[in-house]
Amino acid sequence: MATFLVLTLLTLSSFSSPVQAEIFTSIGQMTDPEREERELVQSLKEYIEAEELKLESWANKLDMLTRASTSDPEGFLAHPVNAYKLMKRLNTEWSELESLVLQDPSDGFISNMSVHRQYFPDEEDEKGAAKALMRLQDTYKLDSESFSKGKLPGVRYNAQLTVDDCFDMGKLAYNENDYYHSVLWMQQALRQMDSGEDAKTPKADILDYLSYSVYQMGDLSRAIELTRRLVAIDPSHQRAGGNLHYFERLLSKELRDLGRSQQEPADERPIQLDTYERPKDYLPEREVYEALCRGEGVKMTSKRRSRLLCRYQDGNRNPRLLLKPMKEEDEWDSPHIVRFLEALSDEEIKKIKELAKPKLSRATVRDPNTGVLTVAHYRVSKSAWLEEEDDPVIARVNQRIEDVTGLSVNTAELLQVTHPKYSRKSHTQSRPFDGNLKVDGNRLASFLNYMSDVEAGGATVFPDFGAAFWPRKGTAVFWYNLFKSGEGDYRTRHAACPVLVGSKWVSNKWIHERGQEFRRPCGLTEED
Repeated sequence: MATFLVLTLLTLSSFSSPVQAEIFTSIGQMTDPEREERELVQSLKEYIEAEELKLESWANKLDMLTRASTSDPEGFLAHPVNAYKLMKRLNTEWSELESLVLQDPSDGFISNMSVHRQYFPDEEDEKGAAKALMRLQDTYKLDSESFSKGKLPGVRYNAQLTVDDCFDMGKLAYNENDYYHSVLWMQQALRQMDSGEDAKTPKADILDYLSYSVYQMGDLSRAIELTRRLVAIDPSHQRAGGNLHYFERLLSKELRDLGRSQQEPADERPIQLDTYERPKDYLPEREVYEALCRGEGVKMTSKRRSRLLCRYQDGNRNPRLLLKPMKEEDEWDSPHIVRFLEALSDEEIKKIKELAKPKLSRATVRDPNTGVLTVAHYRVSKSAWLEEEDDPVIARVNQRIEDVTGLSVNTAELLQVTHPKYSRKSHTQSRPFDGNLKVDGNRLASFLNYMSDVEAGGATVFPDFGAAFWPRKGTAVFWYNLFKSGEGDYRTRHAACPVLVGSKWVSNKWIHERGQEFRRPCGLTEED
């Protein structure tokens, strides 16, 4: 059976609420539209010679933005705010410019722009980028101002959100009936506007969305106060007057039911991340998962840590490892998880990325009802599958995995999808495995190569025993998914935390039972 190396590019992803749009364009691929945008800026400059008064302000703004990303596009786009704003610019703002130019057409510029537009992200990408920011906000307990003002850990590039950006974030959440996030982002838009920041969005629109979202969160007093502000600046507003009367009637009824004649003053404190409780979802492990992503996992005692050792692994005197054995460190005692150092060289990583980028596609799962592979809307990874025939580096990496684990990779998986990683579903999906599961058996072991460092976030976490392992470029972690008895070790259920700043590349090798009969003999109990 041909042996494949499974490669995944994980960005701002995994173990998140099931949504219909995510960041469908990975950072690795977003550098291509970044180059397209840079070429458009140059084309725009040429057109300005004929339309200088109409378009010069547009070009100056966009030229400044693209200049900041030219030296290091991937690093620039590793900041989630920069990624979101690029999506928004290409999907929305360049369309506005195109419409402006069409009012007085210039054939050369329009022709050039039409060619480039086919490579632009679409509305779904822009929505996905916005939802990714909200997912990061939840996981890492960051308020909207942290994103708006670029106050993120490990950032190399400054990035800020405008009033209009915050309003668009809040409006997206509102349209999805996500009033919790709508409140947070509309409040941030209002805060920045009240501090004197200019914006195209009218304050009345912000107050309109914010007041109704606050009402949906059950805060009638604040909804009334915000609606009164709206009426004060726009007495003829279509909905404000009716909403105000409705809110006041509801509040009066509540007071009567409580036997009170007067309402308490509205809370004047600014709306913060903890002002309202985030709605509960159906995943009981969500709180544990997010705590692990923040580094709040189980802390081993000194005595327990003293049992974690490091060693040189020669693969039971494997000839290929005798002269240069692999460095191996214990990461966890039970279940036993190890990390191999220098598992991949920088040159190998570069080549694998180069091979994978043209093949990247959205992660899929097998529908448990139909058995058909479908796009997983709750996963934002992109996957590519590399054969040994693609390049000698793939055969070399496969052989190294076999050497250090002592397991055969002849029956390893042909495709990488979601398991044994756990999606944010309340049930598990069928394994999307192209081999014959009845013949090749279950997934015996997992070998996970980290192919990049991550500035912030991106840990691999195990909710059942409270461990979190952080990406370190060139290293790999390895564990068994099955006991020697053949029973599943459900403690090894794991998930990837969303990347807060940076991009996360990993390559996975899942090894199946067949072919391991004499390499890992069976035992009669889980402890054998």
